[in-house]
Amino acid sequence: MYPKISIPLLLLVALSASLVIGDDFRSGSYDTPANYNFNWNVQDDYSNNNFGQEETRNGDNTVGSYFVALPDGRIQRVTYTVDPYGGYQAQVTYEGEARYPTPAKQGGGRYN
Repeated sequence: MYPKISIPLLLLVALSASLVIGDDFRSGSYDTPANYNFNWNVQDDYSNNNFGQEETRNGDNTVGSYFVALPDGRIQRVTYTVDPYGGYQAQVTYEGEARYPTPAKQGGGRYN
């Protein structure tokens, strides 16, 4: 008697589970143009870290820049645009003047 009841019961449980778990995935439209803007910066004098980025996108057109403090004291800045016609186009500039440490004095180079 139990096998006769358990088989229909198992089928009912499996059917109800598939209805509850079923695919309720609703895909969004990918036709909507992307629009966003963001920026972020890190400036830590103790570790001498200074870098950041900003970007704005409106549909297929993106403009932005990012920068980093170089070890020689200059700031390297990359300004870029992205569009469907020209692709990624970047311009690199440097701000400030490079400073290098004074070299240490060397000995006479003689062996004793």
